[in-house]
Amino acid sequence: MLYLSTRGHTDRKRFCEILLEGLAPDGGLYLPETYPQVDAATLEKWRGLPYASLAFEVLSLYIDDIPAADLKAICEKTYTEEVFGTAEIVPLRKLENASTGSARTDVYLEALSNGPTLAFKDMAMQLLGNLFEYELARRGEELNILGATSGDTGSAAEYAMRGKKGVRVFMTSPQGRMSPFQQAQMFSLQDENIHNLALEGVFDDCQDIVKAVSNDLDFKRKYRIGTVNSINWARLMAQVVYYFSGYFQATQASTGSARTETPKVSFTVPSGNFGNVCAGHVARMMGLPIDKLVVATNENDVLDEFFRTGVYRVRASADTHETSSPSMDISKASNFERFVFDLLGRDAARVADLFGVQLSKQGYFDLSGDAVFRSAAQLYGFASGKSTHVDRLETIRDTFKRFGTMIDTHTADGLKVARSHLQAGVPMVVLETALPIKFAETIEEALGRLPDRPAKFEGIEALPKRVLVMPADAALVKAYVANNVK
Repeated sequence: MLYLSTRGHTDRKRFCEILLEGLAPDGGLYLPETYPQVDAATLEKWRGLPYASLAFEVLSLYIDDIPAADLKAICEKTYTEEVFGTAEIVPLRKLENASTGSARTDVYLEALSNGPTLAFKDMAMQLLGNLFEYELARRGEELNILGATSGDTGSAAEYAMRGKKGVRVFMTSPQGRMSPFQQAQMFSLQDENIHNLALEGVFDDCQDIVKAVSNDLDFKRKYRIGTVNSINWARLMAQVVYYFSGYFQATQASTGSARTETPKVSFTVPSGNFGNVCAGHVARMMGLPIDKLVVATNENDVLDEFFRTGVYRVRASADTHETSSPSMDISKASNFERFVFDLLGRDAARVADLFGVQLSKQGYFDLSGDAVFRSAAQLYGFASGKSTHVDRLETIRDTFKRFGTMIDTHTADGLKVARSHLQAGVPMVVLETALPIKFAETIEEALGRLPDRPAKFEGIEALPKRVLVMPADAALVKAYVANNVK
């Protein structure tokens, strides 16, 4: 399996090369040359596999430069009940049987937030930590990870990498823009290989700096810079697995053992940087029978605007709303480039023009008059919707009142939007993104009570903080990295 850049860089690389590299040298994102195909017989063969075994089957289609026995051991080490709190790893929970005209449709939550930091980012980050440690040991090298977080990526990365041999983490985050719990999770870590940089700006500023450093090839090579953001293909690839697991659970629950044809399932995904839902796109391209991929945004509705109008218009920092679902307060969706690459028939020159030229010059591009825009829905199954603070509060209240289930603000965005896209007889799986405790203030506003807090996080906000606040300046970040690499 070889990987190419969305912007046309001529080199083709194998998995372990791009694992440690992040962005391609031309600023593009890596994708496989072709998506491996999974037929109905293979789906049935995989149905019922333990999650670690399913992960091995999916990942082995993309990784051929790690021996199978080693990859299997990495998957089994990663996806355990001890780490994720349940043997199912990502159990499905039925919420309702909703009316869709003359028929009914099952709506589910897929629990992705049982890992160490209570957010779906653990699903990929735990694997990434083990892959990094394995490959660096094999090469006898070290890696300095530079990342950006709007809330959950940072803590997931730091908990996955803390204590890992040969790895340092430099995580940027927008000063004051994360919830108190999210900040405490990251800033209370005292491990020597973990560095937190709170930048005076928004998440998009942090992400732009990570990309700028990655595009400085001399600096990147000298200081062995890698990334854990979802621009790293390995992270997105790991997320593909839980679409297969969710599909198997939803179709088993909906049809029992009486399956006469291959059923379809839809997924709704709370979206900011497009990585989570892009993994669903990859699963669909592999042959997983996904009907709709519904992109749910908050007030920062850049993605919803595109899927409604064909215009992708990024916002300036001053126009990026600070909301009660802060991990989605993003106006430049990095992984969107991967989908547009497929949407445009893998025309790398055109992708380079759209993302490398038009966005930098005018801040938007417009595909509304292009025939390919219609295929976003027709061929790739995408739909979208928007949720606001009022919607979040109402959805949290309704879900708790009717089903006794407490959901976080981002999952509430997903559930609200999902209900506008139900189809008769097609199960709808909403991806849970975090546990409610991470956004306690809004939960209390909605329900008049605080969410339950896992015992290991009692008093976390009062712990000593280890964080450096600095301007959002790439040169300053590079200087800090250089001064802290031994």
